[in-house]
Amino acid sequence: MTDEAVPADLGRLWRLPASARLGRPAELDVDRVVRAAVDLADRSGLAAVTLLKVAEALGFTKMALYRHVGSKDELFELMADFAIGPAPDLGSAPIDWRAGLRQWAHAMRAVYAEHPWLPQIPISGPPRGPNTIGWLDAGLRALADTGLSWATKAGILMLASGHVRQSSLLTQDITEARRGTGLDEVQANRNYRRALAKLVDPDRFSEAAALLAGPLFETPPDADTDSDEQDFVFALELILNGVAAEIDRA
Repeated sequence: MTDEAVPADLGRLWRLPASARLGRPAELDVDRVVRAAVDLADRSGLAAVTLLKVAEALGFTKMALYRHVGSKDELFELMADFAIGPAPDLGSAPIDWRAGLRQWAHAMRAVYAEHPWLPQIPISGPPRGPNTIGWLDAGLRALADTGLSWATKAGILMLASGHVRQSSLLTQDITEARRGTGLDEVQANRNYRRALAKLVDPDRFSEAAALLAGPLFETPPDADTDSDEQDFVFALELILNGVAAEIDRA
């Protein structure tokens, strides 16, 4: 495929050389625009990122950005590919698929913690950028020797990455909701249990009532344990167990 056959937005995502123009060299380029947008999102959140605000941060007009970024949606895709960064190095030697996927998922979660706005970007399709393709490739290499079909491998990576994304968003939502109450996790859980225990009728909601009557929401977590990390790992291992069962079946 020649550069002329590549859509303009995809060419910018892969940083293909643009057609030369007469006159002075451009003072802006895609990288400068994307870095400014990522810096703005890291400081003020995704809602703060608009073409106008990015242009102002760079000292240019909004119209000057359109030579390098076609739209806000394109800017978000450029930001996401830049911020996710290179995929984790799983090594060149054959690896255990479970260890590889585990490393892959934890590395993605660490990037989301560094850039909390990243999992908030709407997903509009499969990976297209060089970094996101790199993550796809790394995940597929972890599954290379499993004997699974391409469709199954792709589905596993969608499931695992979806878990990482949703877990990160859930942590953000709960943290933000709790911030305004002045309660820590233990206090919030106890208030939840004690309020609902008065309303949940065992005759109507037998299992939910039994849950609320138990120690789950009253017992403080281990001081050395990050409850969000524990929840993330628990669900990730369930996913990996499901992958193992699929490998055995195949």
